[in-house]
Amino acid sequence: MKQNRAGSLFLLFFLVTNSVFAQPKYEFRGVWIATVNNIDWPKAGNYNPELQKADYIRLLDLHQRNGMNAMIVQVRPAADAFYPSLLEPWSEWLTGKQGKNPEPWWDPLAFMIEETHKRGMEFHAWLNPYRAVHNTASSSIAPNHITRLHPEWFLKYGDKKYFDPGNREAQQFVVNVVRDIVKRYDVDAIHMDDYFYPYRIPGKEFPDAASYKRSGSKLAKDDWRRSNVDSIIVAIGKAIREEKKSCRFGISPFSVWRNKDKDPNGSDSRAGQTNYDDLYADILLWLREGWIDYVTPQLYLEIGHDKIAYEKLLEWWSRNSYGRHIYIGHGIYRTSENAPKWRVPSELPNQIKMLREYDNVQGSIYFSSKSFERNPNGWNDSLQNNYYRYPALVPPMPWMDNSRPLAPRVSQEKEKDNQVRFTVKPNSQNKVPVKYYVVYALNGKKEPGAADIQRIETSPEGFTFTARPGLRYLFSVVGRNNVESPFTEVTL
Repeated sequence: MKQNRAGSLFLLFFLVTNSVFAQPKYEFRGVWIATVNNIDWPKAGNYNPELQKADYIRLLDLHQRNGMNAMIVQVRPAADAFYPSLLEPWSEWLTGKQGKNPEPWWDPLAFMIEETHKRGMEFHAWLNPYRAVHNTASSSIAPNHITRLHPEWFLKYGDKKYFDPGNREAQQFVVNVVRDIVKRYDVDAIHMDDYFYPYRIPGKEFPDAASYKRSGSKLAKDDWRRSNVDSIIVAIGKAIREEKKSCRFGISPFSVWRNKDKDPNGSDSRAGQTNYDDLYADILLWLREGWIDYVTPQLYLEIGHDKIAYEKLLEWWSRNSYGRHIYIGHGIYRTSENAPKWRVPSELPNQIKMLREYDNVQGSIYFSSKSFERNPNGWNDSLQNNYYRYPALVPPMPWMDNSRPLAPRVSQEKEKDNQVRFTVKPNSQNKVPVKYYVVYALNGKKEPGAADIQRIETSPEGFTFTARPGLRYLFSVVGRNNVESPFTEVTL
Protein backbone atom coordinates (compact mmCIF):
# COMPACT_ATOMS: atom_id res chain seq x y z
CA MET A 1 0.00 0.00 0.00
CA LYS A 2 2.78 2.43 0.89
CA GLN A 3 4.60 1.75 -2.36
CA ASN A 4 1.42 2.30 -4.41
CA ARG A 5 0.62 5.47 -2.51
CA ALA A 6 4.15 6.78 -2.97
CA GLY A 7 3.94 6.01 -6.66
CA SER A 8 0.60 7.81 -6.91
CA LEU A 9 1.98 10.86 -5.09
CA PHE A 10 5.02 10.94 -7.38
CA LEU A 11 2.77 10.72 -10.44
CA LEU A 12 0.55 13.50 -9.09
CA PHE A 13 3.61 15.67 -8.37
CA PHE A 14 4.94 14.98 -11.86
CA LEU A 15 1.64 15.85 -13.53
CA VAL A 16 1.14 19.04 -11.52
CA THR A 17 4.71 20.33 -11.91
CA ASN A 18 4.79 19.31 -15.57
CA SER A 19 1.57 21.26 -16.14
CA VAL A 20 3.02 24.31 -14.37
CA PHE A 21 6.38 24.27 -16.13
CA ALA A 22 4.79 23.62 -19.52
CA GLN A 23 3.26 27.08 -19.60
CA PRO A 24 4.00 28.94 -22.83
CA LYS A 25 6.21 32.00 -22.68
CA TYR A 26 3.92 33.76 -25.18
CA GLU A 27 0.18 33.65 -24.49
CA PHE A 28 -2.62 36.21 -24.72
CA ARG A 29 -4.69 36.23 -21.51
CA GLY A 30 -7.54 38.72 -21.57
CA VAL A 31 -10.75 39.56 -19.72
CA TRP A 32 -13.81 41.32 -21.08
CA ILE A 33 -15.03 44.18 -18.87
CA ALA A 34 -18.61 44.90 -19.98
CA THR A 35 -20.08 48.30 -19.18
CA VAL A 36 -23.50 47.87 -20.83
CA ASN A 37 -26.12 47.61 -18.08
CA ASN A 38 -23.20 47.93 -15.64
CA ILE A 39 -22.49 44.21 -16.05
CA ASP A 40 -18.88 44.44 -14.82
CA TRP A 41 -17.98 48.07 -14.29
CA PRO A 42 -18.86 50.59 -12.99
CA LYS A 43 -21.25 49.28 -10.38
CA ALA A 44 -24.89 50.20 -11.00
CA GLY A 45 -25.81 53.39 -9.17
CA ASN A 46 -22.18 54.29 -8.46
CA TYR A 47 -21.59 57.61 -10.24
CA ASN A 48 -18.81 58.85 -7.97
CA PRO A 49 -15.61 59.13 -10.05
CA GLU A 50 -13.30 58.32 -7.13
CA LEU A 51 -15.25 55.17 -6.30
CA GLN A 52 -15.33 54.22 -9.98
CA LYS A 53 -11.55 54.61 -10.19
CA ALA A 54 -11.00 52.54 -7.05
CA ASP A 55 -13.29 49.82 -8.37
CA TYR A 56 -11.45 49.64 -11.71
CA ILE A 57 -8.09 49.40 -9.92
CA ARG A 58 -9.50 46.61 -7.75
CA LEU A 59 -10.53 44.68 -10.89
CA LEU A 60 -7.12 45.24 -12.49
CA ASP A 61 -5.34 43.94 -9.40
CA LEU A 62 -7.59 40.87 -9.30
CA HIS A 63 -6.89 40.04 -12.93
CA GLN A 64 -3.18 40.73 -12.56
CA ARG A 65 -3.04 38.24 -9.66
CA ASN A 66 -4.78 35.73 -11.92
CA GLY A 67 -2.04 36.13 -14.54
CA MET A 68 -3.90 38.18 -17.16
CA ASN A 69 -2.02 40.46 -19.54
CA ALA A 70 -4.85 42.28 -21.36
CA MET A 71 -8.11 44.05 -20.55
CA ILE A 72 -10.84 44.32 -23.18
CA VAL A 73 -13.00 47.19 -21.92
CA GLN A 74 -16.33 48.23 -23.45
CA VAL A 75 -15.97 51.97 -24.07
CA ARG A 76 -18.84 52.40 -26.56
CA PRO A 77 -21.75 50.12 -25.64
CA ALA A 78 -24.56 51.89 -27.55
CA ALA A 79 -23.36 54.83 -29.68
CA ASP A 80 -22.29 56.49 -26.42
CA ALA A 81 -18.93 57.05 -24.79
CA PHE A 82 -16.88 56.32 -21.69
CA TYR A 83 -14.64 59.23 -22.68
CA PRO A 84 -15.18 62.86 -23.71
CA SER A 85 -16.33 62.87 -27.33
CA LEU A 86 -17.58 65.44 -29.81
CA LEU A 87 -19.31 62.64 -31.72
CA GLU A 88 -21.25 60.76 -29.04
CA PRO A 89 -22.66 61.61 -25.59
CA TRP A 90 -21.46 60.36 -22.23
CA SER A 91 -22.86 56.91 -21.45
CA GLU A 92 -25.81 56.54 -19.11
CA TRP A 93 -23.97 53.61 -17.48
CA LEU A 94 -21.22 55.99 -16.38
CA THR A 95 -23.21 58.97 -15.07
CA GLY A 96 -26.80 57.70 -14.72
CA LYS A 97 -28.14 59.75 -17.62
CA GLN A 98 -26.91 59.76 -21.19
CA GLY A 99 -25.17 63.01 -22.06
CA LYS A 100 -24.60 64.04 -18.44
CA ASN A 101 -21.02 65.01 -17.62
CA PRO A 102 -19.27 63.10 -14.84
CA GLU A 103 -19.04 65.16 -11.66
CA PRO A 104 -16.32 66.05 -10.96
CA TRP A 105 -15.20 65.84 -14.58
CA TRP A 106 -12.69 63.15 -15.53
CA ASP A 107 -11.64 61.06 -18.52
CA PRO A 108 -12.34 57.39 -17.67
CA LEU A 109 -10.70 56.04 -20.83
CA ALA A 110 -7.42 57.90 -20.26
CA PHE A 111 -7.41 56.77 -16.61
CA MET A 112 -8.11 53.12 -17.48
CA ILE A 113 -5.41 53.02 -20.15
CA GLU A 114 -2.83 54.53 -17.80
CA GLU A 115 -3.62 52.14 -14.93
CA THR A 116 -3.72 49.13 -17.25
CA HIS A 117 -0.39 49.96 -18.91
CA LYS A 118 1.17 50.60 -15.49
CA ARG A 119 0.74 46.91 -14.79
CA GLY A 120 2.27 45.82 -18.09
CA MET A 121 -1.15 44.87 -19.44
CA GLU A 122 -2.67 45.77 -22.80
CA PHE A 123 -5.81 47.85 -23.21
CA HIS A 124 -8.17 46.86 -26.02
CA ALA A 125 -11.01 49.34 -26.59
CA TRP A 126 -14.18 47.34 -27.14
CA LEU A 127 -16.87 48.93 -29.32
CA ASN A 128 -20.28 47.73 -30.44
CA PRO A 129 -20.33 48.53 -34.16
CA TYR A 130 -24.07 48.87 -34.87
CA ARG A 131 -26.06 48.96 -31.62
CA ALA A 132 -27.39 52.49 -31.08
CA VAL A 133 -30.19 52.18 -28.50
CA HIS A 134 -30.05 49.31 -26.05
CA ASN A 135 -33.73 49.42 -25.14
CA THR A 136 -36.17 51.75 -26.93
CA ALA A 137 -38.56 51.70 -23.97
CA SER A 138 -36.15 52.39 -21.11
CA SER A 139 -32.79 53.69 -22.38
CA SER A 140 -31.77 57.24 -21.63
CA ILE A 141 -31.29 59.10 -24.95
CA ALA A 142 -29.50 62.46 -24.97
CA PRO A 143 -30.66 65.32 -27.26
CA ASN A 144 -27.35 65.14 -29.15
CA HIS A 145 -27.41 61.35 -29.58
CA ILE A 146 -26.90 60.38 -33.20
CA THR A 147 -30.33 58.66 -33.37
CA ARG A 148 -31.93 62.06 -32.73
CA LEU A 149 -29.65 63.96 -35.11
CA HIS A 150 -29.96 61.45 -37.97
CA PRO A 151 -33.01 59.25 -37.37
CA GLU A 152 -32.90 58.19 -41.04
CA TRP A 153 -29.71 56.22 -40.38
CA PHE A 154 -31.36 53.80 -37.97
CA LEU A 155 -33.62 50.77 -37.97
CA LYS A 156 -35.69 49.46 -35.06
CA TYR A 157 -35.61 45.71 -34.55
CA GLY A 158 -37.18 44.21 -31.46
CA ASP A 159 -36.59 46.55 -28.54
CA LYS A 160 -33.37 48.03 -29.98
CA LYS A 161 -32.21 50.52 -32.60
CA TYR A 162 -29.33 49.72 -34.93
CA PHE A 163 -27.28 51.68 -37.41
CA ASP A 164 -28.49 50.64 -40.87
CA PRO A 165 -25.47 48.67 -42.18
CA GLY A 166 -26.49 49.58 -45.74
CA ASN A 167 -26.35 53.32 -45.09
CA ARG A 168 -22.97 54.69 -46.19
CA GLU A 169 -23.24 57.82 -44.05
CA ALA A 170 -23.94 55.70 -40.98
CA GLN A 171 -20.94 53.52 -41.82
CA GLN A 172 -18.70 56.56 -42.13
CA PHE A 173 -19.89 57.86 -38.77
CA VAL A 174 -18.84 54.62 -37.05
CA VAL A 175 -15.47 54.76 -38.83
CA ASN A 176 -15.03 58.35 -37.60
CA VAL A 177 -15.71 57.22 -34.01
CA VAL A 178 -13.01 54.56 -34.28
CA ARG A 179 -10.55 56.98 -35.86
CA ASP A 180 -11.17 59.49 -33.05
CA ILE A 181 -10.38 56.91 -30.34
CA VAL A 182 -7.20 55.65 -32.01
CA LYS A 183 -5.99 59.19 -32.70
CA ARG A 184 -6.54 60.53 -29.18
CA TYR A 185 -5.89 57.52 -26.96
CA ASP A 186 -3.01 55.09 -26.48
CA VAL A 187 -5.09 51.96 -27.08
CA ASP A 188 -3.35 48.74 -28.07
CA ALA A 189 -6.28 47.49 -30.14
CA ILE A 190 -9.81 48.16 -31.31
CA HIS A 191 -12.06 45.23 -30.48
CA MET A 192 -15.56 44.52 -31.82
CA ASP A 193 -17.93 41.79 -30.73
CA ASP A 194 -20.53 39.67 -32.55
CA TYR A 195 -23.31 42.25 -33.03
CA PHE A 196 -23.14 43.02 -36.74
CA TYR A 197 -26.54 42.37 -38.25
CA PRO A 198 -28.51 41.43 -35.14
CA TYR A 199 -29.39 37.89 -34.14
CA ARG A 200 -32.68 36.94 -35.74
CA ILE A 201 -35.91 37.37 -33.81
CA PRO A 202 -38.22 34.46 -34.73
CA GLY A 203 -40.93 35.60 -37.13
CA LYS A 204 -39.40 39.06 -37.67
CA GLU A 205 -37.28 40.11 -40.62
CA PHE A 206 -34.69 42.83 -40.16
CA PRO A 207 -36.38 45.92 -41.66
CA ASP A 208 -33.85 46.91 -44.33
CA ALA A 209 -35.96 46.29 -47.46
CA ALA A 210 -36.12 50.00 -48.30
CA SER A 211 -32.37 50.38 -47.83
CA TYR A 212 -31.75 47.41 -50.12
CA LYS A 213 -34.03 48.88 -52.78
CA ARG A 214 -32.37 52.31 -52.57
CA SER A 215 -28.93 50.75 -52.98
CA GLY A 216 -29.78 49.51 -56.47
CA SER A 217 -27.48 46.58 -55.82
CA LYS A 218 -27.56 43.64 -58.23
CA LEU A 219 -26.40 41.33 -55.43
CA ALA A 220 -28.83 38.96 -53.75
CA LYS A 221 -30.01 40.47 -50.48
CA ASP A 222 -27.92 38.16 -48.26
CA ASP A 223 -24.79 38.88 -50.30
CA TRP A 224 -25.57 42.60 -50.18
CA ARG A 225 -25.79 42.43 -46.40
CA ARG A 226 -22.45 40.64 -46.17
CA SER A 227 -20.95 43.21 -48.53
CA ASN A 228 -22.16 46.00 -46.21
CA VAL A 229 -20.38 44.44 -43.24
CA ASP A 230 -17.26 43.72 -45.30
CA SER A 231 -17.03 47.36 -46.34
CA ILE A 232 -17.14 48.73 -42.78
CA ILE A 233 -14.50 46.22 -41.64
CA VAL A 234 -12.20 47.34 -44.46
CA ALA A 235 -12.84 51.03 -43.69
CA ILE A 236 -12.25 50.64 -39.94
CA GLY A 237 -9.03 48.70 -40.50
CA LYS A 238 -7.80 51.41 -42.89
CA ALA A 239 -8.63 54.19 -40.40
CA ILE A 240 -6.79 52.38 -37.59
CA ARG A 241 -3.64 51.91 -39.68
CA GLU A 242 -3.70 55.52 -40.85
CA GLU A 243 -3.82 56.82 -37.30
CA LYS A 244 -1.52 54.31 -35.56
CA LYS A 245 0.26 51.47 -37.35
CA SER A 246 0.88 49.61 -34.09
CA CYS A 247 -2.82 49.46 -33.13
CA ARG A 248 -4.44 46.11 -33.83
CA PHE A 249 -7.97 45.26 -34.94
CA GLY A 250 -9.75 42.28 -33.43
CA ILE A 251 -13.20 40.73 -33.81
CA SER A 252 -14.99 38.43 -31.38
CA PRO A 253 -17.60 36.58 -33.41
CA PHE A 254 -20.21 34.03 -32.47
CA SER A 255 -18.66 30.57 -32.24
CA VAL A 256 -19.87 29.18 -35.58
CA TRP A 257 -18.90 30.64 -38.95
CA ARG A 258 -21.12 28.17 -40.81
CA ASN A 259 -22.50 24.69 -40.17
CA LYS A 260 -21.09 21.82 -42.20
CA ASP A 261 -24.54 20.94 -43.58
CA LYS A 262 -24.61 24.35 -45.32
CA ASP A 263 -20.98 24.44 -46.43
CA PRO A 264 -18.35 21.67 -46.61
CA ASN A 265 -15.85 24.18 -45.19
CA GLY A 266 -18.05 24.76 -42.16
CA SER A 267 -17.66 23.24 -38.71
CA ASP A 268 -19.12 20.02 -37.31
CA SER A 269 -21.85 21.91 -35.47
CA ARG A 270 -25.61 22.44 -35.44
CA ALA A 271 -25.96 26.10 -34.54
CA GLY A 272 -29.41 27.64 -34.97
CA GLN A 273 -27.82 30.88 -36.25
CA THR A 274 -24.37 31.46 -37.73
CA ASN A 275 -22.07 34.36 -38.55
CA TYR A 276 -22.26 33.90 -42.30
CA ASP A 277 -25.95 33.07 -42.79
CA ASP A 278 -27.61 35.16 -40.08
CA LEU A 279 -25.25 37.88 -38.82
CA TYR A 280 -23.82 38.41 -42.32
CA ALA A 281 -20.28 38.46 -40.96
CA ASP A 282 -17.90 36.50 -43.20
CA ILE A 283 -15.11 36.17 -40.65
CA LEU A 284 -13.07 33.79 -42.80
CA LEU A 285 -12.94 36.36 -45.60
CA TRP A 286 -11.63 38.99 -43.18
CA LEU A 287 -8.93 36.62 -41.92
CA ARG A 288 -7.98 35.43 -45.40
CA GLU A 289 -7.68 38.99 -46.73
CA GLY A 290 -5.77 40.20 -43.65
CA TRP A 291 -8.39 42.84 -42.80
CA ILE A 292 -8.25 41.96 -39.10
CA ASP A 293 -5.37 40.98 -36.83
CA TYR A 294 -7.03 38.57 -34.42
CA VAL A 295 -10.27 36.70 -33.92
CA THR A 296 -11.81 35.61 -30.62
CA PRO A 297 -14.56 33.06 -31.35
CA GLN A 298 -16.99 32.88 -28.46
CA LEU A 299 -16.68 29.18 -27.60
CA TYR A 300 -18.93 29.59 -24.60
CA LEU A 301 -20.32 26.06 -24.57
CA GLU A 302 -18.64 23.15 -22.91
CA ILE A 303 -16.50 20.25 -24.04
CA GLY A 304 -18.79 17.56 -25.49
CA HIS A 305 -21.81 19.83 -26.09
CA ASP A 306 -24.25 18.05 -28.40
CA LYS A 307 -24.59 20.92 -30.91
CA ILE A 308 -21.59 23.25 -30.54
CA ALA A 309 -18.85 21.27 -28.83
CA TYR A 310 -15.89 23.25 -27.55
CA GLU A 311 -13.30 20.77 -28.79
CA LYS A 312 -14.74 20.59 -32.32
CA LEU A 313 -14.94 24.36 -32.74
CA LEU A 314 -11.47 24.82 -31.25
CA GLU A 315 -10.02 22.45 -33.84
CA TRP A 316 -11.99 24.11 -36.67
CA TRP A 317 -10.87 27.65 -35.83
CA SER A 318 -7.26 26.50 -35.45
CA ARG A 319 -7.43 25.19 -39.04
CA ASN A 320 -8.91 28.43 -40.32
CA SER A 321 -6.68 31.12 -38.83
CA TYR A 322 -5.07 32.14 -42.16
CA GLY A 323 -1.98 33.14 -40.18
CA ARG A 324 -3.81 35.59 -37.91
CA HIS A 325 -4.04 35.20 -34.13
CA ILE A 326 -6.80 33.23 -32.45
CA TYR A 327 -7.73 33.89 -28.82
CA ILE A 328 -10.47 31.59 -27.56
CA GLY A 329 -13.46 33.16 -25.79
CA HIS A 330 -14.35 31.17 -22.63
CA GLY A 331 -17.87 31.43 -21.16
CA ILE A 332 -17.08 31.30 -17.46
CA TYR A 333 -20.27 33.30 -16.81
CA ARG A 334 -22.10 30.02 -17.39
CA THR A 335 -21.13 28.87 -13.91
CA SER A 336 -23.97 31.07 -12.64
CA GLU A 337 -26.47 29.65 -15.16
CA ASN A 338 -28.24 26.32 -15.38
CA ALA A 339 -25.27 24.65 -17.05
CA PRO A 340 -24.27 21.58 -14.98
CA LYS A 341 -21.04 20.89 -16.86
CA TRP A 342 -19.80 24.39 -16.03
CA ARG A 343 -20.05 23.51 -12.35
CA VAL A 344 -17.37 20.85 -12.82
CA PRO A 345 -14.00 22.23 -11.63
CA SER A 346 -12.06 20.53 -14.46
CA GLU A 347 -14.04 22.22 -17.29
CA LEU A 348 -11.97 25.39 -17.62
CA PRO A 349 -8.58 23.73 -16.96
CA ASN A 350 -9.37 21.17 -19.65
CA GLN A 351 -10.29 23.93 -22.10
CA ILE A 352 -6.98 25.70 -21.44
CA LYS A 353 -5.00 22.46 -21.84
CA MET A 354 -6.79 21.70 -25.11
CA LEU A 355 -6.12 25.08 -26.71
CA ARG A 356 -2.44 24.89 -25.76
CA GLU A 357 -2.16 21.83 -27.99
CA TYR A 358 -2.74 23.98 -31.11
CA ASP A 359 0.11 26.11 -32.45
CA ASN A 360 -2.40 28.34 -34.30
CA VAL A 361 -4.18 29.29 -31.06
CA GLN A 362 -2.39 31.95 -29.04
CA GLY A 363 -4.51 32.41 -25.94
CA SER A 364 -7.80 33.18 -24.23
CA ILE A 365 -10.29 35.90 -23.33
CA TYR A 366 -12.83 35.37 -20.54
CA PHE A 367 -16.41 36.58 -20.36
CA SER A 368 -16.65 38.29 -18.11
CA SER A 369 -14.83 40.12 -15.33
CA LYS A 370 -17.46 39.82 -12.60
CA SER A 371 -17.41 36.02 -12.78
CA PHE A 372 -13.87 36.03 -11.38
CA GLU A 373 -15.05 38.01 -8.36
CA ARG A 374 -16.88 34.87 -7.22
CA ASN A 375 -13.84 32.64 -7.78
CA PRO A 376 -16.08 30.05 -9.52
CA ASN A 377 -15.01 26.46 -8.93
CA GLY A 378 -11.82 27.83 -7.37
CA TRP A 379 -10.59 28.82 -10.83
CA ASN A 380 -8.81 31.95 -9.56
CA ASP A 381 -6.67 29.60 -7.49
CA SER A 382 -6.17 27.23 -10.43
CA LEU A 383 -4.93 30.08 -12.61
CA GLN A 384 -2.71 31.63 -9.94
CA ASN A 385 -1.16 28.38 -8.74
CA ASN A 386 -0.99 26.41 -11.95
CA TYR A 387 -2.16 27.42 -15.41
CA TYR A 388 -1.17 31.10 -15.19
CA ARG A 389 1.35 30.77 -12.38
CA TYR A 390 4.02 32.45 -14.45
CA PRO A 391 3.57 35.65 -16.45
CA ALA A 392 3.23 35.37 -20.22
CA LEU A 393 4.32 37.82 -22.88
CA VAL A 394 1.70 38.88 -25.45
CA PRO A 395 2.51 37.13 -28.75
CA PRO A 396 3.90 39.50 -31.42
CA MET A 397 2.21 39.79 -34.81
CA PRO A 398 4.89 39.38 -37.49
CA TRP A 399 2.75 40.95 -40.25
CA MET A 400 2.76 44.23 -38.34
CA ASP A 401 5.82 46.19 -37.23
CA ASN A 402 8.38 43.48 -36.52
CA SER A 403 11.23 45.82 -35.50
CA ARG A 404 13.33 44.40 -32.70
CA PRO A 405 14.26 46.69 -29.82
CA LEU A 406 17.89 46.93 -28.77
CA ALA A 407 19.00 45.06 -25.65
CA PRO A 408 18.96 47.17 -22.47
CA ARG A 409 22.06 48.59 -20.79
CA VAL A 410 22.82 46.86 -17.47
CA SER A 411 25.30 48.01 -14.86
CA GLN A 412 25.96 46.35 -11.49
CA GLU A 413 27.12 47.32 -8.03
CA LYS A 414 27.95 45.04 -5.11
CA GLU A 415 25.99 45.41 -1.92
CA LYS A 416 26.34 43.79 1.48
CA ASP A 417 25.60 40.08 2.01
CA ASN A 418 26.89 39.29 -1.50
CA GLN A 419 23.84 40.94 -3.05
CA VAL A 420 24.23 42.70 -6.39
CA ARG A 421 22.23 45.73 -7.45
CA PHE A 422 21.55 46.00 -11.17
CA THR A 423 20.59 49.23 -12.86
CA VAL A 424 18.71 48.58 -16.09
CA LYS A 425 18.21 51.35 -18.65
CA PRO A 426 17.12 51.54 -22.27
CA ASN A 427 19.73 51.67 -25.00
CA SER A 428 19.94 55.29 -26.12
CA GLN A 429 19.98 54.12 -29.76
CA ASN A 430 16.74 52.16 -29.41
CA LYS A 431 13.98 53.34 -31.76
CA VAL A 432 11.19 50.92 -30.78
CA PRO A 433 8.89 52.31 -28.06
CA VAL A 434 9.40 50.34 -24.84
CA LYS A 435 6.46 48.42 -23.39
CA TYR A 436 8.33 46.82 -20.48
CA TYR A 437 11.53 45.12 -19.36
CA VAL A 438 11.81 41.43 -18.50
CA VAL A 439 14.22 39.93 -15.98
CA TYR A 440 14.98 36.19 -16.17
CA ALA A 441 16.89 34.15 -13.56
CA LEU A 442 18.16 30.75 -14.65
CA ASN A 443 20.36 27.86 -13.67
CA GLY A 444 22.49 26.61 -16.54
CA LYS A 445 22.49 27.48 -20.22
CA LYS A 446 18.92 26.64 -21.22
CA GLU A 447 16.71 29.04 -23.16
CA PRO A 448 14.57 31.17 -20.82
CA GLY A 449 10.91 30.26 -20.51
CA ALA A 450 7.88 31.51 -18.60
CA ALA A 451 9.01 29.82 -15.36
CA ASP A 452 12.29 31.80 -15.43
CA ILE A 453 10.67 35.25 -15.48
CA GLN A 454 11.52 36.98 -12.21
CA ARG A 455 10.11 40.40 -12.89
CA ILE A 456 8.35 42.56 -15.46
CA GLU A 457 9.02 46.28 -15.08
CA THR A 458 7.05 48.95 -16.92
CA SER A 459 9.09 52.07 -16.13
CA PRO A 460 10.30 53.43 -19.51
CA GLU A 461 13.32 55.13 -17.91
CA GLY A 462 14.64 51.87 -16.45
CA PHE A 463 14.82 50.42 -12.94
CA THR A 464 17.05 48.88 -10.30
CA PHE A 465 16.99 45.24 -9.32
CA THR A 466 18.71 43.43 -6.45
CA ALA A 467 19.83 39.88 -7.26
CA ARG A 468 21.44 36.99 -5.43
CA PRO A 469 24.59 35.21 -6.59
CA GLY A 470 24.68 31.76 -8.15
CA LEU A 471 22.22 32.43 -10.96
CA ARG A 472 22.41 33.54 -14.56
CA TYR A 473 20.43 36.72 -15.20
CA LEU A 474 19.06 37.81 -18.57
CA PHE A 475 17.54 41.23 -19.22
CA SER A 476 15.43 42.17 -22.22
CA VAL A 477 13.20 44.92 -23.54
CA VAL A 478 9.79 44.21 -25.05
CA GLY A 479 8.59 46.84 -27.52
CA ARG A 480 5.05 48.11 -27.91
CA ASN A 481 4.90 45.77 -30.91
CA ASN A 482 5.43 42.86 -28.43
CA VAL A 483 8.76 41.94 -30.05
CA GLU A 484 11.48 41.09 -27.52
CA SER A 485 15.03 42.40 -27.75
CA PRO A 486 18.18 40.27 -27.59
CA PHE A 487 19.28 39.49 -24.04
CA THR A 488 21.83 41.29 -21.94
CA GLU A 489 23.35 38.51 -19.86
CA VAL A 490 25.03 38.69 -16.45
CA THR A 491 26.19 35.62 -14.52
CA LEU A 492 26.86 36.01 -10.80
